[in-house]
Amino acid sequence: MKTYPILAFAVALLTSVSLHAAGEGDENTHEKKIAGPNGGRILTTIEPHAEFFVTEDRKVQITFLGEDLKPVAPADQVVTVTTGERSAPVKMTFTESGESLVSEESVPEGNNFPAVVQIKNTAEAKAQVEKFTLNFSVCSECDMAEYACICDHAH
Repeated sequence: MKTYPILAFAVALLTSVSLHAAGEGDENTHEKKIAGPNGGRILTTIEPHAEFFVTEDRKVQITFLGEDLKPVAPADQVVTVTTGERSAPVKMTFTESGESLVSEESVPEGNNFPAVVQIKNTAEAKAQVEKFTLNFSVCSECDMAEYACICDHAH
């Protein structure tokens, strides 16, 4: 009987359990969520970071943020947002409006849509993508729309 595969499995299992146990109790390792300058969701996987905000007329406003989280004027970024019902998605395009980009299209009526934000820093660059649920329900803890909620509901 060969013991090498069994031994390798046992070592892998113990290593996995040890690494998991080492991470327990360290609940402050993730970043604290903060609201964007307009009360929207900060897209942290995008560089430079950007705020995703839905205006009262259901237009999407994208505001790029500097290191200090203050708005910076858009440069050559190309933004596309796809949202709405999966059977009839709305693909939004953007135009510059002051220090932000604002969608030409509106978010459809309703709630709880998947949202896919694609941002290219230049027309030729690879798109940076962030996906989330566009939920307009108001969080009972922070009074913000759920899509922009800054509470840590996981803990």
